[in-house]
Amino acid sequence: MRRGVRLGVDVGSVRVGLAASDPSGLIAAPVETLRRDRTEGSDLRRIVSEIAERDVLEVVVGLPVSLSGREGPAAAAVRDYAADLAGRAAPVPVRLVDERLSTVSAHQALTASGRSGRRHREVVDQVAAVLILQTALDAERATGRPPGSTVDPGPAPG
Repeated sequence: MRRGVRLGVDVGSVRVGLAASDPSGLIAAPVETLRRDRTEGSDLRRIVSEIAERDVLEVVVGLPVSLSGREGPAAAAVRDYAADLAGRAAPVPVRLVDERLSTVSAHQALTASGRSGRRHREVVDQVAAVLILQTALDAERATGRPPGSTVDPGPAPG
């Protein structure tokens, strides 16, 4: 298992959840929820700042695919977001991993913990990011290989 902090990202249409691993790459924990900023890119700048602050080994972004494994418009949007992030985060690699049902699982975990449904919105993206990252960490530990696929950087931000 490679040592180093990983950053997990759950990209939504309104919010972006962040999680980070410990330096040994064993446990994922919530970091924060960002407002998605399609015009100014403040969310992407915040993620890049977090990468530098934590000396991140790699970023793991959840790719929403259907239960059948097909990719729809949401997956295409996440691929674009991840490519933009990869361009800004270089040389730190960005990887896409299957995030099937992570948001559903996050809502279930919050309900099981006694948090009311109305208050899920505040933290569900962070919990989803934790689930995405923890799944990736566990997969690497089981296989000895980095999870998912590396994202080619998009054009540099103008």
